[in-house]
Amino acid sequence: MSTPILQFGTSRFLLAHVALFVSEALERGEAIGGISVVQTTTNESSRARIAALSHAEHYPVHIRGREAGEVVDRVVECRVVRNAWSTDTDWAAIRRAVIDDARVIVSNTGDAGYQLDERDSADLLANDALVPHSYPAKLLVLLNARWRERPHHGVSVYPCELVDRNGDTLRDIVLGVARQWSLPEPFIGYLREQCVWVNSLVDRIVSAPIHPVGAVAEPYALWAIERRAGMELPCTHEQIVLTDELRRYAQLKLFFLNLGHTWLADQWLSERRSAQETVLEAMNAPRVRGELEAVWHDEVLPVFGAMGLQSEAHAYVASVRERFLNPFLAHRISDIAANHREKIRRRIQPLVELADSLSSPIAQPRLRKLLAANDLPLASKE
Repeated sequence: MSTPILQFGTSRFLLAHVALFVSEALERGEAIGGISVVQTTTNESSRARIAALSHAEHYPVHIRGREAGEVVDRVVECRVVRNAWSTDTDWAAIRRAVIDDARVIVSNTGDAGYQLDERDSADLLANDALVPHSYPAKLLVLLNARWRERPHHGVSVYPCELVDRNGDTLRDIVLGVARQWSLPEPFIGYLREQCVWVNSLVDRIVSAPIHPVGAVAEPYALWAIERRAGMELPCTHEQIVLTDELRRYAQLKLFFLNLGHTWLADQWLSERRSAQETVLEAMNAPRVRGELEAVWHDEVLPVFGAMGLQSEAHAYVASVRERFLNPFLAHRISDIAANHREKIRRRIQPLVELADSLSSPIAQPRLRKLLAANDLPLASKE
């Protein structure tokens, strides 16, 4: 079977979200083909997952929680991974796959995934065996190899990182590197016009790994994809939503679910609570939950109300509350607390700045105190 989908990232999230969607769609004949998974870091757990994927025909995703008031507790076998590669050892195979087979590229490279590396330069293009260090440079070098052999065949790129307008952002970073390296204008035009960079939003709590490969996830899942002319979807699926209003989905998730997680992590860090504490345990502590509910009710909901989205926001926060209270998921706060300051910058600072831009002021004392404690200044109001 062909492998037209290249997935950069081995995270348990991708394994239980995008890869699972494609696997389920493939069984119905509604996916474009299989997936080649690529490890882009030297992380030992990622290396172990690649080793397991290279020897397994399938891996389990244990879906546990409540859906429409009913208990869900089932194991689904994901059967879509055809190749498992590392950029360190399999660069030639990855390069050939991008040139010959790739039609869709998916990524979730973590919070630092778009950072550039000063060691990368245009010298990489003079030797096909050299492997770039950063993900944007890897992508640029691979797409340049494709352009040289197939200049009229672009790909659809679906970043899944939690970055505002992630497709536009990744495109601009890659184009910036191409210009910095003084690459030819026809190639820059290929990146801009032949390749389709799609903004998307992913939403699913994947709380724990299954060793050696697999994951435990909640029933709720969403992949909201902004329509773009010429894009090719990896599959069709009931939990994929095509939309012209991606910002609405992004703001709800960012300012309720993600902000809620980061608020819990901030309190957990400041109080130095148990390393094993889970979101469920925090939600069952009256004081901790009370503070979070106050943030949602007093400092987040009024912003959505001012934007005319109050009923939608109330419905969404109710679903988030149910997900945080999922008795089956052991979602450790220590995992959420990774890259904490960067998450505050992305998840909380924009909400406070949005509140400041509204005609009616919203106090938000708790969130403003959190920003100040983490030395994150707000944009000055003119």
